[in-house]
Order: sequence, then structure tokens, then C-alpha cells
Amino acid sequence: MRTAYRLHPMYYFPSRRSSSKYHGSVKLGGWYSRQIGFTRRDRSLRFLTPIRKTRFFVISSTDDGYAYAPLLEEEHNMNNAPSSEPETFFSRWSPPRFLWRGLSVLVLAGQVIIRTLKGKVHWRNTLQQLERVGPKSVGVCLLTSAFVGMAFTIQFVREFTRLGLNRSIGGVLALAFSRELSPVVTSIVIAGRIGSAFAAELGTMQVSEQTDTLRVLGSSPVDYLVTPRVIATSLALPFLTLMCFTIGMASSAFLADSVYGISINIILDSAQRALRPWDIISAMIKSQVFGMIISIVSCAWGVTTMGGAKGVGESTTSAVVISLVGIFMADFALSYCFFQGAGDSLKNCV
Repeated sequence: MRTAYRLHPMYYFPSRRSSSKYHGSVKLGGWYSRQIGFTRRDRSLRFLTPIRKTRFFVISSTDDGYAYAPLLEEEHNMNNAPSSEPETFFSRWSPPRFLWRGLSVLVLAGQVIIRTLKGKVHWRNTLQQLERVGPKSVGVCLLTSAFVGMAFTIQFVREFTRLGLNRSIGGVLALAFSRELSPVVTSIVIAGRIGSAFAAELGTMQVSEQTDTLRVLGSSPVDYLVTPRVIATSLALPFLTLMCFTIGMASSAFLADSVYGISINIILDSAQRALRPWDIISAMIKSQVFGMIISIVSCAWGVTTMGGAKGVGESTTSAVVISLVGIFMADFALSYCFFQGAGDSLKNCV
């Protein structure tokens, strides 16, 4: 057995005026069948590219008179490096993408909290994001809240009027809006409008290596990109929730008065009797938690984007979906903690 280097590709340019002949050849069998020719040095030109090292046997062939060499493919270490240790299961295993993305949310949340407590906040960028989340999102939030309030008013007024509980309609609407509808509806709108924008922006910066440029310039992407967005969303959402609660109650009272003949004063008086300060405080706490979930999940999905434009689109979609799921889960947990036991808020409205 001999060891030889295979040379590939080979280009042969004979001279037109010469009648050069092959002095010998070896026919290589197997998958890489080649014919190697040997000619006179002054009549040939070859370009040889070395590739991997193989071993072959040369045996006689009675078909064409040439030596037949079936290749036995073997990988060889060209650098003569020592062989590595045998691979184990964990050396080839990589965690699923959703797992390490979920862990990145926790890591990013911890970094934001630590850097905020240390005062490492880019305040100019925070004000820009606060303007974007707050004033520029008021219109769509108020419009959504108004129509949701009128839709609920239709359902409540029809049923409560048949039971003779006209004076309880305002209290029921006020409790529903303050405890559940206003924070959840506002958070859903912000997740669709702002969360998707956060994920798309940071995802584009990640795939175009702009975040690496920030590191090279000595700036932390968490301080410059993530922390301002988290702070802005957490501060703006409680105020948006209060405004949505006000518009929702106003639209409900207007519809009840104009369509069903229930006075606005009755609706507002019933709402005033049913509401407690804790109802408004709990709505603000919920909205603040929802804002943190939206911003952290969207930023985490953005900074872990891979795969170019397609990856940016997938990260944006999944960031909104995960944010909505997180909002609903957090809403259940907070409602269970805030409103346990039997309530007596509607006793004063009957």
C-alpha cells in the first residue's frame, strides 16, 4: 500500500506544433476516476491544487492494460495534529432557541435593573423613547378604549335593564375598566405598536452589526438601547391606562344616555360609589408590569436575532406573541394577588 496526494484540478495545454505522447498513465477507480498523464516538461503546463491525502491500491487490469487503482477514502490530518478526544453527547448538543432566548430575557432584565440602580441611563435617548411611547401612542389607545367601552356597555345595559339594576351599570363598568379592561387593552395596543418596533429596530441593528460597533466605541448596548426603552415604556403605560379608563367611561356613559335612556348622572354616580382608590392603584401597577414585559421581551428578541431580513421578521412576530402571552399570564397572577376573597364594591350601587 502506498500513500499519495491527490492533485485536483489539472489543466494540460500541449503545444500545437509538437506531437508529444504520454509516457505512462495511471487510471484511478472509484468515485474520483481520473487519468493522470506524464508528458515532456517543455511541452506541458499544469496547475495543481493539493487537496486531501488518500490511500489507494494499484492492481493490474486486463481490460485496457493500465494499472487500476480503486481509491480507499481516508481522512488524514494534514497538520499532523494530535487526535482529539472522543465526542460526547453534550459536546454536540446545543440548547433549543426558545430556551436560550427565554434565559436572555431574565439576563437582560437583571442587567437593566442593576444599571438603572447604578444610574447608568442614557437620559436623552430615554426622553426620545418616552415621547414615542406616550404622546405618539395616545390616539390609537384612546380610540380602541372608546369602542371597547361602548361594546361592553351594550352588553351590560341590555341585561341589567331587564333585571331592574340600572343604578348598578356604572359601577360594573367602572370596576371592569379599572381592574381589567384598561390595563390589558392599553398593553395590547402598545405591544402591537411599540413592542414590534423595538424588536424590529434592535434586530436590524444586530444583523447589521451595529451593536458590535457600539461595543467597539466603548458604549454598552444595554445602557444605550435597552434601558431607555424599558424605562420609557414603564413610565408611559400607567398614564395611558388612566386616559383610556377615562375615555372608556365617558363613551359608555354617552352611549347609555343616547341609546338606552339611562342618565349620565346615574352612570357616573354609580361608578363613584363602586370605585375605591385601590382599584386605580392596581390598574397602574398592572400597566407598569405589562410595560416592563413588553419592552424587555421585545428588546431581548431583537438582540438575539439571526438570519438577516427573514430573522428580523420572525423575531418581530414572535416578540409580539410572547409579549401578549406574558401580559395575560401576569394579569392572572396580579389579579389573583390583588382581588382575593368576596368583594363588596357593588353594595353601595344597588
